[in-house]
Parts: sequence; structure tokens; C-alpha cells
Amino acid sequence: MVTYARSPKASRPALAAALARAIAEAPVRRPSRCFGVFVWAVAVIMCPGHEVGAAGLLRQRQPASRTPAGRTWTVPRTPDGDPDLQGVWKYATSTPLERPTQRDCNQTIGDVRIVAPCALADKESLTEEEAAEFERRSRQGSNADRRDGNLENELFRAYNNFWYDDERVKLIKSHRTSLIVDPAHGKLPALTATAIKDAQNREAARADLARRYGENGRMDGPEDRPLSERCLSVRIPVLPAVYNNNIQIVQGQGYVVIVNEMIHDARVIPLDGQRRVGRAIRQWIGDSVGHWEGSTLVVETTNFNGKAGFRGATANMRLTERFARIDGDALRYRFTVDDPATWVRPWTAEFPMTKSTEGFFEFACHEGNYGIAVNGHSKLPSCGHRKFPTPSGWS
Repeated sequence: MVTYARSPKASRPALAAALARAIAEAPVRRPSRCFGVFVWAVAVIMCPGHEVGAAGLLRQRQPASRTPAGRTWTVPRTPDGDPDLQGVWKYATSTPLERPTQRDCNQTIGDVRIVAPCALADKESLTEEEAAEFERRSRQGSNADRRDGNLENELFRAYNNFWYDDERVKLIKSHRTSLIVDPAHGKLPALTATAIKDAQNREAARADLARRYGENGRMDGPEDRPLSERCLSVRIPVLPAVYNNNIQIVQGQGYVVIVNEMIHDARVIPLDGQRRVGRAIRQWIGDSVGHWEGSTLVVETTNFNGKAGFRGATANMRLTERFARIDGDALRYRFTVDDPATWVRPWTAEFPMTKSTEGFFEFACHEGNYGIAVNGHSKLPSCGHRKFPTPSGWS
């Protein structure tokens, strides 16, 4: 996968280009995200305003396209004539999936999380002034460089603020208070009786493990840990998080590839609408097929294995995603989840994605990261954890 090191304005591009080329041509494959951090740092220090490609070549970063005032924007086309959705698209936001209620205001989320949910409670959207205040408080409350609080709070912040997505504190441009647009109240539909019983059983199992093994549950082996810790799969549809809020879309004749930065899953999607596998073959992120409806890419995914469990959904969940260019710099992402075994009706969420002028690194989170086995547990088996094992022990 092509990766790029970000960089913002220039001063010593020749030296940086030579260094980046030497790194790219080295025979050792990048083992983790830590390596990307080193390349990024070199590029930032030596040549802001440029970016380093996978081949090690330094090139000036191109500004995002803008539609001149008074001119009508038209959807660009690929050489095959399909709407061109290609590029890296970012979607960070503090707008929650569900609209909070006043009852939610009494819940503690944690000092690193967004601390202003009450401002969104029971409102369909915020005014400009309310949105600005919400974002100010969110930025202050989610600043991971804060040093107030106890040691537990410090560990909960994990990374420093440099690693988190700046856009995560902003609401979507419409200032809507939920990503869910259907049902109109902005909340998930009611669970079925079966789903309620399944949720109760899962909670009882977690409580039993906590009683027997401590609050983090059993950790006798990696199979006891959550999928995210094991870096096995990311759930689809994508939803905003604190970092790695990017997808990359690549198009070819008859196919579209959608790459998630988080956990680096890539879906190769045929556009003829024909499924390649039978119902008995189940996969972590399902089997996706696509087609065009005008200028909108429609992707339908079934055949989930049920182990990823998107918000408690079963293996029979049907996901319908829609990707449509709004203008030169924006894409509208809309998805509908239909799982009659879990919810009493389908539900739909929508949010914008913005064209990025940057690429993204391989997210080299993979099962086998040795941090997960150290000292009986690891919350974050990646190089960014505050403590990681060395030959001499903890450092």
C-alpha cells in the first residue's frame, strides 16, 4: 500500500529527500507505526510544505481543490467514466452516533472523552454560538497534554495530544447532534427481545470473568482479549474515533477498493453487483458488492461472521453504504444497518468526509505485538503505549 509521511513548509528538501529515499530502499520492512513516526518527524523538521512518498521522493503538497465562486461544480470522472471518488477522506468529528438525552448528562465518560454532552441533549441541532462553545469545551476537556488529576487519569490519556485527531473536537458542519438521521429522534431503534437477552448474557459473562480474574477479565492467552487489542479486524461501517479517521478509495475497471486506516482492512469491491461467495462463507468484514446509482456508489455487505459484533448485531446484518461526492473537497457517507434479529427496524446514519491533502501510514497493528503478553495484560499493544517491555524490563 502506498504510504506518505506528512509534512507542513520547506527548508532542506534535498537532505530530507535523500534520507527518505535511503529509508524507503532499505531491505527491512516497516515493522510498526513507530517507524512511521521517525520518518514523519524528519519530514516535519526539514521540509514543511512537502510530503515524502513511498519511493522516498519529496514533493510539494498540493492544495485541496476549490470550486471558483459562481461556477457550477460537476462530478469528476475516471477514465472508465465512473464518478471519481478516489483519494484519502477524513471524517473525524465529536458528533456522537446517538443524540444524548438529559439522563445521559449524569453519566461519567472519563476526563479524556468529550465532556460537554449536555449541550447536545434533546436538541436536533445547535446554533453557531452553541456549537462554538461545545467545541471550545470539547477541546479543553479532551486535551491529552493536561497533567491534572491522578495517575489513573494520566494513564487513561495514554498518548499525548500530538497523536490525536484535531478534528475530533468539532461537530459536523450542519451542527446536527447525532450521526443517526433515521429514526428522526437520533437514537438507535429498540432492541428485540432476543437481542436484549443476548446483551444480558454477555454482561453476565463479563461480570463473572471480572469476579474471577479482576476487572480486565481473563488474560491466559491472546484469544481472551478483544479483537481491537489483537488487531484482527475493525468493524464496518466506519465511525469517528479519536485518531486514524481516514479511508482511502482507489478505483479500477470494474472494482473499487476501500482501505481503512484503522487496523488497515481493505475491501476489494466488484461493481457488477454479483456475489462471489455463498451464504455459508462468512468473513470478519463480510462480503461486499457494489453498483452505481447515478453518481452515488452503493455498497451492500452481507456474510458477516458475527464475531466483530457491530453494536451487538448478528452475522445476518445487512449493511448498505452510499458514497457520493458533494463538491471538490467533500464526500457524503451514508449507511443503513438492517438486522431484524437485533433491532425492531433498520436505522441510518450520515456524516460528511473531507478530502485530505495527505496520505496515511500503514497502521502496523498486528497480532503478535509483544506488548500484549507482558505483565499479564496490555491495554494498547502498540508502540505508542506509555510503557513497553525492553530486555531489562519496563521502561
